[in-house]
Order: sequence, then C-alpha cells, then structure tokens
Amino acid sequence: MNAVAAPLERLETVLSTLPAIACAVSGGVDSLTLATFAHRRFAGRVTMFHAVSPAVPDEATRRTQALAESEGWSLTIIDAGEFAVAQYRANPVNRCYFCKTSLYGAIRPATTAQIVSGTNLDDLGEYRPGLDAAAEHSVRHPFVEAAIDKTTVRALARELGLGDIAELPSAPCLSSRIETGIGIDPGMLAAVHASELLVRDRLNPSTVRCRVRATGAVIELDSGSLAALDDARRSALTDEIGGLFSARGFALAVDFAPYRTGSAFLIHQLGTPASRPA
Repeated sequence: MNAVAAPLERLETVLSTLPAIACAVSGGVDSLTLATFAHRRFAGRVTMFHAVSPAVPDEATRRTQALAESEGWSLTIIDAGEFAVAQYRANPVNRCYFCKTSLYGAIRPATTAQIVSGTNLDDLGEYRPGLDAAAEHSVRHPFVEAAIDKTTVRALARELGLGDIAELPSAPCLSSRIETGIGIDPGMLAAVHASELLVRDRLNPSTVRCRVRATGAVIELDSGSLAALDDARRSALTDEIGGLFSARGFALAVDFAPYRTGSAFLIHQLGTPASRPA
C-alpha cells in the first residue's frame, strides 16, 4: 500500500467537513502542500490567501503565485499590516502572536470560509505564540487534526508531484533573523535577505542564515561551507555584507559562525519553553 494513502485519507476526511476553506499560504512546503491537496480535492470550495510584507522573501511570493497559476487557484494577495503594530516591531519573544493576529485579522474580513493553516504535528512541541492567535481567530490546522508531521507533509508533497517544493528547507520569516528585543525594521530585513542571497550565490551552502545581534551581523553556515571558507573569501564577503547593511543605514560588524537553529531567539523575557525558528 502507498505509504501516504492513510494520511491522505485522514486529511481528506478533515477537509470534507468544511463547507468552504480559506487557506493561509506562506509559500513554504506545509501551506503549499495543504493548499494544493485541498484545491485538487475540493475545487470551488477553496480560496488561498498570501500575505506580502518586508518579512516575506520575494521568492516565497513568486513561488506561491507560480503554483497558483499552474494549479488554477483562487489566490488573494494581502498586506497583513503587521508593521503597523508597535508590539510586532518591538520584537518581543511573542512577536509571532502579533504577526499571526494581523494575518488572520486581515483574512477574516475578506471571507466567511473556515481559515486553515499549514501547522503540522511537529509544531506543537514548541512554544509558538502564533498558535494562540490562531485559536483566537478559530483557525483550524488540518495536518494536526489528521495526525500529520513534517516528514509526512514532505511525502505528501512528493505524492502530489510538487517536485522541488517537497524539498524546500525550513524558511521562517525574515524577522526571525533579528535577535529578540532588537526592533524589526524593513530596511534591516532587506539587508538580511540580500546578505543571504549574496552568500548563496558565492558559496552555494546547504544552509545560511544572516542573524542580526546586539554585537552585529552574523552569517551562520552549515559546517561544510564554513570549513571551506578561506580567509580571502571571508574577507571579501565581510566587506560586501557590511556594505549591504551600511547602504541601508546600519553600521554593523560582520562575523561568521556555525548554523544553530533559532539562535536569534532569546527567551529570557518569558519563563516558558521556546520555539526555535530556523
């Protein structure tokens, strides 16, 4: 028997109970897989919503739009408006609560359908304040209800023929690169994104994160890429990355370090277990 047959059946059962579905699509593997499956099974009952903001990489939006065109989705692009929220810009430990509150608050006036997210079982074992916002807006999580974890989501994506999307690495929003307590600034996010694109172009690493800390910008790389970074390329990249930040008004020292999941996420503000955004 096909290994994903049972999860697909469970997911279809969950979605079949919803007369109309509004799928929040970030552009990552989870939400794209959910949206694709929901549309193929229940076309005419499903609409997609994708939010654009300085925290969302352009490639996530392009990926969503391309899949929407190829699959024939009804896709609405929205501005969730989280940058108008002072609490979000302050970047507290529960920043994601304010982000998701803005997102779901922007979707709700546009539809009467049941809002669903791509949250999967693996997300429940972490501190995710965005789930509190989802609960407040009565958002449902079909993958969770169907007992589907991240590995199974990727298997479903392959079964659906989503190709490269099935192999997308974890890609939390750009704001997750900013150390907790440092304010979220659109220009800084643009510099972070440009730095990561630059490093990908120069080194082709398997993993890269540009973190902004109180001490400066830190480029985190997978162990192989970091070991292969010689002094000459390190110096050249340091200058180029520093220039990307200074061009946007930020004078930051630049350093390199091994990749650590969620290393910009500081939890001293709350005595609760923490999520570790990638």
